[in-house]
Amino acid sequence: MAPAPVDLEALLAAAAGLVGHTLGSIATRAGRAAPAGLGKGEVGQLIEAALGAPGGSEAGPDFAPLGVELKTLPVDAKGAPRESTFVCHAPLDLRLSARWAGSRPQAKLQQVLWVPVVGEGPVAARRVGAVFLWRPDPDEEDVLRADYEEIAELVHRGEARAISARVGRALQLRPKAADSSGSTWVIDGEGLWAQAQPRGFYLRRSFTKAVVARRFALI
Repeated sequence: MAPAPVDLEALLAAAAGLVGHTLGSIATRAGRAAPAGLGKGEVGQLIEAALGAPGGSEAGPDFAPLGVELKTLPVDAKGAPRESTFVCHAPLDLRLSARWAGSRPQAKLQQVLWVPVVGEGPVAARRVGAVFLWRPDPDEEDVLRADYEEIAELVHRGEARAISARVGRALQLRPKAADSSGSTWVIDGEGLWAQAQPRGFYLRRSFTKAVVARRFALI
């Protein structure tokens, strides 16, 4: 594992050094096995190790001292994201903050280092694209806030099990893929405990596509 970056400039320089390299070569350099697939966070864990992420908590960003979250983003040859982006797990009870400010997603998304992963075929042969640092602008922040607080209100009303991925323009609540066979406890509409599939907050593909497009003047 690489040493932790001492400041934002060092982190960005280290990330820029990955651009153009395959995931297989990055894994070899980091002394790790190449990712076998895009699921289970393998690619993100590899990039974290390559950049010296000290280990973020579920409640905070990966590079906590710098206030930076790392997100890998599988994209096609035109730079369009291939899928939605996992943000963090979502407690489906009153532990979920009612307000965007101070919430888990807000802590994760206040400053994101995006690491695009470009290509098709074997994951080890895919390459790191142009990395960039993103902070939500006021309009993006307003959309994220509205989505989060709508979801939080439904959870607090005991309607967590009824929330579909259609709720939210940018931020959505979806079953967490790695936990699809598990269950968690929620409070239902009558204030009773019930079991439900674990969920996570995700950024919609349409939202990250717009972020990438604006960054690289694709629109």
